[in-house]
Amino acid sequence: MKITIIGTGYVGLVTGTCFAELGNKVTCVDNNKKKIADLKKLIMPIYEPGLEDLVRRNVKEGRLLFTSSIKQAVKESEIIFICVSTPPKDDGEADLTSVENVARSIALNMSSYCLIVDKSTVPVETGEWVKHTIKVNLKDRGKKNLKFDVASSPEFLREGQAIYDFMHPDRIVIGVETKRAEELLSKLYKPFKVPIVVTDIKSAELIKHASNSFLAMKISFINVVSRLCEKVGADITKVARGVGLDKRIGKSFLDAGIGYGGSCFPKDVDAFIKIAEKHGCDLSILTETRRINSDQVRLFIKKIEDSLWIVKDKVIGVLGLSFKPGTDDLRNAASLKIIERLLSEGACIKTFDPQAMPKAGEIIKSSRLKFSKGVYDVAKGCDCLVIVTEWDEFKAMDLERIKKIMKQPLIIDGRNIFDPEYMKKIGIKYLSIGR
Repeated sequence: MKITIIGTGYVGLVTGTCFAELGNKVTCVDNNKKKIADLKKLIMPIYEPGLEDLVRRNVKEGRLLFTSSIKQAVKESEIIFICVSTPPKDDGEADLTSVENVARSIALNMSSYCLIVDKSTVPVETGEWVKHTIKVNLKDRGKKNLKFDVASSPEFLREGQAIYDFMHPDRIVIGVETKRAEELLSKLYKPFKVPIVVTDIKSAELIKHASNSFLAMKISFINVVSRLCEKVGADITKVARGVGLDKRIGKSFLDAGIGYGGSCFPKDVDAFIKIAEKHGCDLSILTETRRINSDQVRLFIKKIEDSLWIVKDKVIGVLGLSFKPGTDDLRNAASLKIIERLLSEGACIKTFDPQAMPKAGEIIKSSRLKFSKGVYDVAKGCDCLVIVTEWDEFKAMDLERIKKIMKQPLIIDGRNIFDPEYMKKIGIKYLSIGR
């Protein structure tokens, strides 16, 4: 099938590349000309495991094209996916300016039937506005009889595992209004042998926000329980395992830590709260979810401060910058809040992350922040070693060596990657979450 993807961020680039891998002819469009020029040279704008190789193969085999011109892409496509950013406004509501601009551009360039599919995470009723925008602009051009459909097909991709998630989905959700739209999307998704949930557009839009908000709530719940575990002397990892083995609950997203970050959960929780407020519904359970998540970082910083007594002039090593392993994404990353707070208190910071250091260097400017070559470079001479992101190479580090090169053997772990009993045995003072 001939597909256009508008927007080459995390969702758009992965979606377009994977559809090409399945044998479709895909054109990815972005108004950022530098990004498109880089993609044509096979320079990736993001780090996602396996993505560069997949892009390279599909470009070489002629199934994947990149352009900054929406005109030709729209004219030659059966299906157009809107994959642009929907950032939060100051009040948490989703900013749909880019979605409206794309809808207008599609209408200006349509010459035959198209199916326009929202894959961006958008609030309920966005499909109606996309449809209205296209209708108005077609009428202005004297093409009010030109047929089109609007649909919703939300993404459920985890950064760091996005290609796997696209190729091995749990389910596929499509929100449609017509049989023609349903048949087109069913044909496109035919290679996937998973349940296809066919709904109306509004239900599909709500499924996405409800899913992410529920997962965020699950994370905040286990983090609250971890605080109780610390008070009474229980072990949150054992509690979470016992709870997660219940098939009604499941073990995913029950890892206590310093909270959720990234572009999706914080933004989607905020947007869902605003949607509920707009329609007079009480979603205070999500307001509390958001507050707990914010507090989790604050409490972790307090662990560091209490352990060091005086933070000023101390050398603190921070392992991990990205909000999760497998990505270079720093949006809403706990690391930034932790580092900025410690710098404000006069600490000297050494840090290492396998992927996110270039981006971090653009965000945090300080003469007291040093980007290091590796784990042992960070640990050398440190008063305290803080683990923020659970990269595999941090789990594999030589703890005996770490102990010898630190100024004092103190590790504060925000991801619970080590066994407290083992750390005690080898003589490392070890503080973690809920244990």
